[in-house]
Amino acid sequence: MKYELYYWPEIQGRGEYVRLALEEAGAAYVDVARGPRGTAAMMKMMDAQKGTPPFAPPFLKAGKLVIGQTANILLYLGARHGLAPKTEAGRLWVHQLQLTITDLVVEIHDTHHPLGPSLYYEDQKAPAKKRTAEFWGERVPKYLGYFEQLLAGGGGTYVTGRRLTYVDLSLFQIVDGLRYAFPKRMKAFESDVPGLVGLHDRIAARPNIKAYLESERRIPFNEQGIFRRYRELDH
Repeated sequence: MKYELYYWPEIQGRGEYVRLALEEAGAAYVDVARGPRGTAAMMKMMDAQKGTPPFAPPFLKAGKLVIGQTANILLYLGARHGLAPKTEAGRLWVHQLQLTITDLVVEIHDTHHPLGPSLYYEDQKAPAKKRTAEFWGERVPKYLGYFEQLLAGGGGTYVTGRRLTYVDLSLFQIVDGLRYAFPKRMKAFESDVPGLVGLHDRIAARPNIKAYLESERRIPFNEQGIFRRYRELDH
């Protein structure tokens, strides 16, 4: 099966978590909106008046299935490509962890858009500074500390133990993104989460992921996505 991934063509965003899973699995897929008239095709699918139209990208077309929401897509792919445990309990646990990462992604986005996405960053700089201070003072230690504990409890290789899951790939993206958006803050914090740093490095060295990161398929971080580098927020 050749999957069709639908996501905005100029950013990593939430679609990147799906891309990483597809790349690690070596799955055949096309990033539709990056092709000719792809964005129009994506919008047309969301505007459909019948079937199961997705609310927003990312969404994945797998045969006749159209699956929306990042965590839901990963639940589907994980079971089919060896990126999730085989037991129901294990799959639900990994899905739960991915939903926790989804919450973290929202909080990361809100560091630069605390008043909402309809306003420009320049219209909310003061609230962004306040939100970022709270994020790094309270939220980052809570979220990353939680996953650091899970890694240690599972033996330190991957979150669930010795086998890679899509949650590990997503945590790679979190660390990579925070390093881009907040290089100073992240450098100071990394000594508190050596397990996650090690996980990031192991994921980056995996053959399929390494090839992807070095390819043109990996869209560079930029100030249009979730992870945005604003110097005044990183001190």
